Amino acid sequence: MNFELNEEQQALQGSLARLLGDVYGFEQRRAIAATPAGWSQPVWRQLGELGLTALPLPQAHGGFGGGAVDLLPVMQELGRALSLEPFLASIVLGGTALRLAGNDAVQAQLLPDVASGEIRLAWAHDEAGGHPAALWVETTARQDGGQWRLDGAKCNVLHATAAHRFVVSARTAGAPGDANGLALFLVDASAQGVGCRPHRMVDDTPGGELHFSAAAALPLGDPRDGAAALKAIEGTLAAGTAAVCADAVGAMESAYRLAIDYLNTRKQFGRLIGENQALRHRAAEMLVSLEMCRSMAMAAAIAADGLDAHDARADLARAKLMIGRHGRSLCHAAIQLHGGIGMTEEYAVGHCLRRVTLIDQLFGDVEAQATRLAEMQ
Repeated sequence: MNFELNEEQQALQGSLARLLGDVYGFEQRRAIAATPAGWSQPVWRQLGELGLTALPLPQAHGGFGGGAVDLLPVMQELGRALSLEPFLASIVLGGTALRLAGNDAVQAQLLPDVASGEIRLAWAHDEAGGHPAALWVETTARQDGGQWRLDGAKCNVLHATAAHRFVVSARTAGAPGDANGLALFLVDASAQGVGCRPHRMVDDTPGGELHFSAAAALPLGDPRDGAAALKAIEGTLAAGTAAVCADAVGAMESAYRLAIDYLNTRKQFGRLIGENQALRHRAAEMLVSLEMCRSMAMAAAIAADGLDAHDARADLARAKLMIGRHGRSLCHAAIQLHGGIGMTEEYAVGHCLRRVTLIDQLFGDVEAQATRLAEMQ
């Protein structure tokens, strides 16, 4: 298994790093988070100009046909900058769902504008009663005079207020936890019967709770073909899991660099605190965790690109578990090495912990991944 990025991936990562270094310093991020939208339209346009919004989308519809491995360096850089833009919500989750479930006509109509960043999507799948069950869906879909309509609610929808369309999972048959009877629908964010209560996630990422009351919906594919919908949902969740694993590694690297810089500049009693052997050992343990998680993120990306391969689902669960566990541990250690300043709102290292805490909750936390691995035995 090759855990190294190729030259093109390294070049893309370098270009994105330079862009974010210019426009996404920590104080700039704080200013963006303080705006009503909670993300930056100019930065979003620049991501599109760099070709990132088209990277994982089909070449037939204006994309570059990349996979989770191609997204790996992109998500790492976005995580390192603690980016607040709707890349995960629109391009990774919404774009993957539309690519896997949408028919040719819907893809041809929407994906070119998604690839350019003009249309933004949001993935609406999680429900309050289902945590941590990945396929718990109570939202129902019914036909009314030839029109499909949705009733129900979705929680923790990333960038709900920024989206023009929602990709919504709903049930046409079966009980809430059944794998059968699921379907995916496209819902206009401005449609009658769609309500959104916005909020912010723990790391300031914009989110929202959606409510559907007889909301008009366009089915993606055949709504009676539960097997196809299930495959699309699982593929979307796998792509999202791999993406947030890479994002978390970026946030971990940012926390580690901040800690090392602090150890090499802060003096107490006339000497650098980094000369303290106990603190150097702590920093070495952090580096081991970081490098292990970097490899696990690559393994997750490879698994997401080949989800039908033997042990691919186990590799995804294993990577998410390890990154969730070690990500929080590393960020806690980075804060402790800083002392009191690490706990302040004005210092970046605490925000890295917030990011990995959010990521741990997305697509199943450490405990949920451990349960999934146990069920695979």
